[in-house]
Amino acid sequence: MDEILRYFPNLTDEQIRQFRQLEALYQDWNAKINVISRKDIDALYTKHVLHSLAIAKVQPFEPGTSILDVGTGGGFPGIPLAILFPETRFYLIDVILKKINVVKAVAESIGLQNVKAEQIRAENVKGDFDYIVSRAVTNMPDFVSWIKDKIKKQNKHELHNGILYLKGGDLTEELASFTRATQYNIADFFDDEFFETKKVVHLPLKFKP
Repeated sequence: MDEILRYFPNLTDEQIRQFRQLEALYQDWNAKINVISRKDIDALYTKHVLHSLAIAKVQPFEPGTSILDVGTGGGFPGIPLAILFPETRFYLIDVILKKINVVKAVAESIGLQNVKAEQIRAENVKGDFDYIVSRAVTNMPDFVSWIKDKIKKQNKHELHNGILYLKGGDLTEELASFTRATQYNIADFFDDEFFETKKVVHLPLKFKP
């Protein structure tokens, strides 16, 4: 939790309370259904919460923004981002119902009013969004094929509407066909060695016709 306060020093008391509650909630749920890797649960704030918040360092969200989190698992990156941006609407989806149940329970427990969670495939989602976020659920070509028709036309941020994707390692081959993609090194924002090979990838996409 100290790391969150170090990199995001302007949190409100309510946001601090919500972030602090995550540890006990996820440890409790993890004991039941293993929603987070056992080896990672003790590093929740670094490997999950702070990692999710790297997206905010690349592009903060304006009030009224709508975000789709595909393959959210236990709620990452959606839950931490929803705490940080209470005036942004988040739609968290996953194909695994038990994980969505965890997301709903966590959001309710900490009082998040800006999160909707649903068991649904990305291809079946209706509506359009400013950004679509995810954390390495699949390769970029497949991911784009799932969500390419779900982007809003009107842009209100510095970065154009599209994908903000958390992924690690050498992405040269995977992104070879996406000439407009930009990689941001998370190590430029956070000091922990965990982030040395981690990136946020921004891929602008055209709005649906």
